[in-house]
Amino acid sequence: MSFISLEFIFFFCICFFAYYLVGRSYQKYVLLLSSCVFIGYHQLSFLLVAMGVTLFSYIAARHIEKARNQKYFTTRYVASVGMIVLFWIMDRYAGTLSGSKFFLFSLGISFYSFQAISYLTEVYWGEEKAERSLPDYMLYMLFFMKFLSGPIERPGSLLPQLKNLRPATYEMMTYGLKLIAVGLIKKIVLADQIAPYISGIFDAPHAASGVELIMACMLYPVELYADFSGYTDMALGGALMFGLHLSPNFNRPFVAQSTADLWRRWHMSLSYWVRDYVYLPLSSATRHWKQKGLIFSLLLTFVALGVWHGSGWTFVIYGLIQGLVIVYEVKARNFRDWLKRVLGHNLFATWSILCTYVIFALSLIFFRCDTISDAFYFIRHLSFTNYTNCKDVNLGMSDHICIVSGVALFLVLVYEFFMSRGDLLKRLERQPAVVRWSVYYLIVFTIFIYGKFGANNFIYLQF
Repeated sequence: MSFISLEFIFFFCICFFAYYLVGRSYQKYVLLLSSCVFIGYHQLSFLLVAMGVTLFSYIAARHIEKARNQKYFTTRYVASVGMIVLFWIMDRYAGTLSGSKFFLFSLGISFYSFQAISYLTEVYWGEEKAERSLPDYMLYMLFFMKFLSGPIERPGSLLPQLKNLRPATYEMMTYGLKLIAVGLIKKIVLADQIAPYISGIFDAPHAASGVELIMACMLYPVELYADFSGYTDMALGGALMFGLHLSPNFNRPFVAQSTADLWRRWHMSLSYWVRDYVYLPLSSATRHWKQKGLIFSLLLTFVALGVWHGSGWTFVIYGLIQGLVIVYEVKARNFRDWLKRVLGHNLFATWSILCTYVIFALSLIFFRCDTISDAFYFIRHLSFTNYTNCKDVNLGMSDHICIVSGVALFLVLVYEFFMSRGDLLKRLERQPAVVRWSVYYLIVFTIFIYGKFGANNFIYLQF
């Protein structure tokens, strides 16, 4: 059930009114029942798999905590995490490896599996106590607003909110609606407008000119960001309507001055999850290798990150590129400091932002192409010399689509700039009613007139 479908709007309204009509003691069960309906709506197996992982991790955490200071304490933890990872691999890749259509990838499994692993790890480290309330833990795992594509919530962040549900204030509800509107603009006014043209190039790179390849390469990060951050805005906004705060997932990634900085701003819940549960344990285990251990840990972490996105070698190369670039940035720190002194702060910052974006865009060729051969063909034929007409520059988009998507991108960047200087949405709330409602009507008008409805689902549903 997609966030941008009429069926979800109908479902959300029923859930919202039921949540606030029942007593506080029953609100948790309204959310839990709604989440189960949401997950199993199209395929009952999705709900059964999610329930299986949830119950297994709930029981495993109790056993891990019970075995503390005993001989098999670590063994129980490793076995529990290993079982979840193994099941995720089987579910995620069985259809790909076997070539059979019988196997159906369970939606959201990557995200709730990561949540289960973080929960078991926190219990193992003694940072969290094993949850005693099964309904609370089930809602932590299955809450529908973050189920499909995150954010990946830590137990210490979400579980306390679920154990003490509070009705959303009027300010929270209005703020949530504004976030949903921002997410819709990113998704259906920007991402979905340009997506078919970019997909046409990536799906058939041999038929594209060099300029079309360049433009598709440079625009794909914009599509990916608008699509995924749009989903995140809607998830955060929808959760606020129930009085719940989810973790932010993006922080202006396109102003990053290095690839390391980009990953602190892009898909933050995943980046920090990988840092805390993969990179730091690996670097600790290999610390006796000194700098080689850090490099090995970094590269292995990013390769794992690539494999998380898909089973092909293209994803391995994508992750490896990210790791190698960050290793280079660490090695070249002195050179970068010297260059900053020579160019000056502003010029160096601009140059670094452009380089970071271009490197990220080039690496995403492996992320997006179906095969390694297509990816290398794509890179080899990037050129400004063999275009046929000016339509190559805009990938065949009409002037209308170019203007709509260009203005939408400009407005998104302006919105994020002002958000970084203070919460623009809260400042809007303090403006006179005429100003506020003029902006609200303009946003609604933009969504309904220029939005592309019923076009594409969210990109990260496939992960």
